[in-house]
Amino acid sequence: MARAGRKAGGSVEAGRVAESFPQETVSRRTLRSETVLVLALSLGASAVSALISFIGSLTKPGGLKDQAATLNGSYAPGRPWLDLAWQTFSIATALVPVALVAHLLIREGAGLRSIGFDRARPWFDLGRGTLIAAGIGSAGLAFYLGARAAGFNLTVVPESLPDVWWKFPVLILSAMENSIVEEVIVVGYLLRRLDQLGWSPMRSLVASSLLRGSYHLYQGIGGFIGNVVMGVVFVLLYRRWGRVGPLVVAHTLLDVGAFVGYALLAGKVGWLPTP
Repeated sequence: MARAGRKAGGSVEAGRVAESFPQETVSRRTLRSETVLVLALSLGASAVSALISFIGSLTKPGGLKDQAATLNGSYAPGRPWLDLAWQTFSIATALVPVALVAHLLIREGAGLRSIGFDRARPWFDLGRGTLIAAGIGSAGLAFYLGARAAGFNLTVVPESLPDVWWKFPVLILSAMENSIVEEVIVVGYLLRRLDQLGWSPMRSLVASSLLRGSYHLYQGIGGFIGNVVMGVVFVLLYRRWGRVGPLVVAHTLLDVGAFVGYALLAGKVGWLPTP
C-alpha cells in the first residue's frame, strides 16, 4: 500500500497520533537517531538499493519495458530444499526490523498496540482491509499496465520460483512479510516518531509516501508514482482509524493476488506482460 491511546478502531484526530501515549523522556536528538537507524536497517536501505537499480536500468541499452524486475526468485536453482531454506531465512530476517520497532515501542510504554498492530479488532481489520484491497487492486493493475505500455516501467515478474510443493506457501509468507514490514515501519512507527519530533501531519504524510515510492523505484517511474499514491491513501486511512491492522490485511491481499495470480496466469492470458 496504518496509534494513539484510544479504543482500537476508533477515530484519531488529524493532529498528532503520538500524543495520547506515555513517552520516554528521551531527547529529540535520540528520537531522530533512532528513526534513522531503524530506516537504515530496513526500508531506507531498500530505497537506496532501488535507486541504484533504477539508475542501472535507465543506463542499460533498451527501454524499461524490455527489462524485468523479479520480486520472488530462486536462491538455489535445481536444489529445492536448499532453496526453501534460503527463502525462509530471507523472510525471517526481513522481519527483524519489525521486532526492533516492537522493542522500541515497548520500551516507551506503548507497544505495537499503539499503532494498531494487535488482535483487538480482527474483524474490523479484516473487513476494512479487504475493502481497501478491492479498491486499490484493479486500479493498481490498470496503472501498471498503462505505465509499462508507455515505457515508464519495467516488466514486473512477481515470481519465478520452481514448481515445487512449497511454492505457494512461500509466496503467501512473502506477501505477509512485505505487508508487515512496510505498514508497521513506514506508516505506524514512522508517523509516531515524526509526530513526537513535532512534524506537521502534512509533512509526515509526504515523507511516508515518498519513502514508500522510493523503495519501489526499481520497478520504474510507474512503480514509484503508484506507490506514492498508495502511501497517501494508507496514511490518511491510518490517521482516521489509528490502526495499521487494516493496512497490513490490504497489503497482504494485494501481494498474494499479484504473486499467486501471476504464478497461475503468466503465459496463459495475453494481457499479462511476461519477459
